[in-house]
Amino acid sequence: MTEGITRAEQNLLLLQSMLPVGEKLYIWCYAPDGRLIASSCPEGQQGALDKAFSALGGKQKALALAADKDERVPRLIGSGVGMQWSVTFEAERKRDLFFVIGPVFYTPPEPQALRAALYAEANGRGQTDWIRAMCAEVSAMPVMSYAVFSRYVTMVHNTLTGKQLGLEALQETLPGAPGPAAAPAGERDRMRVYRAERALLDMVRTGDVNYQGALQYSVALSPGVPVAGKDPLRQMKTSVIVFTTLVTRAAMEGGLSPEVAYSLGDSYIQSAEDCRDSGELSALAGAMYHDFICRVHYARANPGYSFAVQKCCDYIELSLGKKVRVADLAALVGYTEYYLTVKFRNETGRSLSEYIRDAKIARAKTLLDATDLTVAEISDR
Repeated sequence: MTEGITRAEQNLLLLQSMLPVGEKLYIWCYAPDGRLIASSCPEGQQGALDKAFSALGGKQKALALAADKDERVPRLIGSGVGMQWSVTFEAERKRDLFFVIGPVFYTPPEPQALRAALYAEANGRGQTDWIRAMCAEVSAMPVMSYAVFSRYVTMVHNTLTGKQLGLEALQETLPGAPGPAAAPAGERDRMRVYRAERALLDMVRTGDVNYQGALQYSVALSPGVPVAGKDPLRQMKTSVIVFTTLVTRAAMEGGLSPEVAYSLGDSYIQSAEDCRDSGELSALAGAMYHDFICRVHYARANPGYSFAVQKCCDYIELSLGKKVRVADLAALVGYTEYYLTVKFRNETGRSLSEYIRDAKIARAKTLLDATDLTVAEISDR
């Protein structure tokens, strides 16, 4: 047994020991050529799940990520049957090995539908004996919410690299990822989902480019449209299409012309229908939301503002979580502080300090209305 294999197995044992007793989460170590080196998955399931990873295109995507030497963070890998993986790397080994976490389902798979989907996806891709073996053990498949899975992915990555990647950074690498599996919904939970959804749409209406925090909060609350279906990918498409429709309407309310909004929304809906991979569908949802917000932001930009003043307004919107100084803004646009303050007031009708104060108050109102943060927590932000 080589030193590399020993180290990989040691890492897997360490990571597995950190999981709660009874939790089903499998970690796999692969060589650069895609050869399986070690796995924490029970031996009786290893062969079927490894073949599923290959047959559903996951291994090919992981190898492509491993070949990208600029990649440094975990990435989500989806499939057309609702199985999800994440791939990450051991930095100290200079990416000689890559690690896969999964697979997981966000909602329990229906055996017959899963079998049919697997045969359709694996059509013409070699032997399919693994499908029968996998479907026979479908009740043993790991099922967990996206929120839980993302935390485990973060833990695995941090253990492998010795770094401390936060959930916020991870969410940025998995744009538009599906929310957690549905939980028992009480009246309060439904109200929280409604408030979070309203905050997301308000950010579209206002073109608020500093939306990441609200988006992460919403992802942690809701899995999207709670439609019970036999096709997990179809369920995700339904959620993305409904979300796109809501965002399109909000963008028009924010000032985007109906001609542009409808055309853009139709294009994203068609792209969602054409997706055959849950990972691609997740990325599409994130790109759609970002695209609409940016278009509304520029549509709402006052045409009477000079480039320098508009640049200051954009910087302020992106920096509401930190202290914004006039000196920083002046350096940003190459003006003296005095000249910038006079120019800003002449064009906007407000001083820089008033504009910054009003922007922070508007953000605080959104957080109060859409989250469960306390006044003190919002004040600290």
